[in-house]
Amino acid sequence: MARTARKTLSDRQLSMLEFIRGYFKEYGFPPSIRDIVAGSNISSTSVADYNLKHLERAGYIRRHRDISRGIELLDDAEGRARPMVPMLGQIAAGRPIPVPDVDSWDPAMSADNVEVPEFITGHRKNVFALKVRGNSMVDALVNDGDTVIFEAAQDVENGEMAAVWLKNDKETTLKRVFKENSKVRLQPANVLMAPIWVDAKHVMIQGRVIGVIRKVA
Repeated sequence: MARTARKTLSDRQLSMLEFIRGYFKEYGFPPSIRDIVAGSNISSTSVADYNLKHLERAGYIRRHRDISRGIELLDDAEGRARPMVPMLGQIAAGRPIPVPDVDSWDPAMSADNVEVPEFITGHRKNVFALKVRGNSMVDALVNDGDTVIFEAAQDVENGEMAAVWLKNDKETTLKRVFKENSKVRLQPANVLMAPIWVDAKHVMIQGRVIGVIRKVA
């Protein structure tokens, strides 16, 4: 028998499900719990979590608790293989560390791959992964040992988290990017760490963050 959403879900749960679907369609990635609270007119994150558990039990979503924004819609996802994304090495969330030269960052040459839920990759083609080393982005819920998923990009909006190549030092780092006149401020998400200031001409954006896979202790 076909599943009927209005018989299975309460009005609140149906509203949440429609919000999640709309958010996916507009942004290409899942909403956070706080997005759902604001977008579905829910009183608290605990109420949202309770109803998300019901949506999961009813088979409408799958929650990946080791992934940031880890909500997967199951409407048409069953039976499809997850995308494999090339793991290109490590990235510093702290002081920049050396990585292969920018010209050698060819995903096709990667010997290692990581399986990533399709709701993270979406329809993007130029996607790669890097393992985080350091703790400068902990307030953005990116911790040492996590795997960060990037979409290759040469530019980002102010405040976006990105993989940034420092040309003079031949090093890369994971930071929020702020363009300020002739300088670029690479801002950590850790109150104990200071920003890095670099001349804009010495900076190259290599990718914007589209997802984080948590390290399981």
